[in-house]
Amino acid sequence: MLYFEDFVVGETSQAGSITVSQDDIIAYASRFDAQDFHTDPEAAKNSFVGTLIASGWHSCSLLMRLLAESFISGSSGMGAPGIDEVRWLRPVLPGDTLSARRTVLESKPSRSRAEMGLVRFRSELTNQKNETILEQTNWIMFGRRGMSQGQPKGDWLAHSPHYVPPAVTSPIEPPAGEPEPSRFFEELEVGERHELGSLVFTPEEIIAFARSFDPQPFHLSEEAARNSPFGRLAASGWHTGSGWMAAMVGHRKRGLAACGDEPAPRLGPSPGFQNLRWSKPVFAGDRITYHSEVTDKRASASRPQWGLFFHRNTGVNQNGEEVFSFDGCVFVERRDQPTLP
Repeated sequence: MLYFEDFVVGETSQAGSITVSQDDIIAYASRFDAQDFHTDPEAAKNSFVGTLIASGWHSCSLLMRLLAESFISGSSGMGAPGIDEVRWLRPVLPGDTLSARRTVLESKPSRSRAEMGLVRFRSELTNQKNETILEQTNWIMFGRRGMSQGQPKGDWLAHSPHYVPPAVTSPIEPPAGEPEPSRFFEELEVGERHELGSLVFTPEEIIAFARSFDPQPFHLSEEAARNSPFGRLAASGWHTGSGWMAAMVGHRKRGLAACGDEPAPRLGPSPGFQNLRWSKPVFAGDRITYHSEVTDKRASASRPQWGLFFHRNTGVNQNGEEVFSFDGCVFVERRDQPTLP
């Protein structure tokens, strides 16, 4: 059992490995990121990458699974308040074998809770060529030795890391009203805000996601969760983030359909996100409604046919409480294509 005191600043450790198949990529994306370049190998040939690739949120979830296997499940881990930054550096391709590496950056006792401390990590996901797929920095809460019993005993890692959705999935419900057409870079307005859709987190979906990506007892067992800091079965934070992605894709598809016969802008890749916060737990039965607001935009110097727009994203529960937020950015096509030299 690893406690807060066992993490030494500067220490680096390797985790295990997961091989990702085309079926794995499609299974996750079909539920959470159903864009053609994640779900359709033929259509992906005409995308910005030119081949089928995994969703960035899928790669984050796979990193979570490797970290759970390597140390979190054998620790006094009490969850994470959020993610400081994720940088997506390379895509995950079918057949890639992914490994994880973690480095302890700093640690500090909790000021408000004597029984716990916080440890800040840099985690890296690498492929079989030792190329870095993503980099992530975040804090994790751990119980202190002699003050915490750690996680309940159980075979929490018994399930496969390959995502299998439950027999019945909760629909991603669009907002009321007619959708607006998707906009090119020049037409985006700073301050515009959109409701993306909502999703009910059922116990079956919480457990199915956690089995594959975040096998901690408070995500897998109602009984174990009652004795955790959450007190009830709670969704993985990565499940909450994946729900945002699913709502965003639905919003995007409705916007493209609303363009009719008019030209529609393409979206490019996202380089990552910052300041992700899980401000309240998402419990079984909660309905989370997601929103996105344009906060800034700028032309791309390296890709003159594209611009970058920045967005603040949130999720609120049925009580109007914010449970999730992050700052992201993504490339979007320009209507007025500059002449290339």
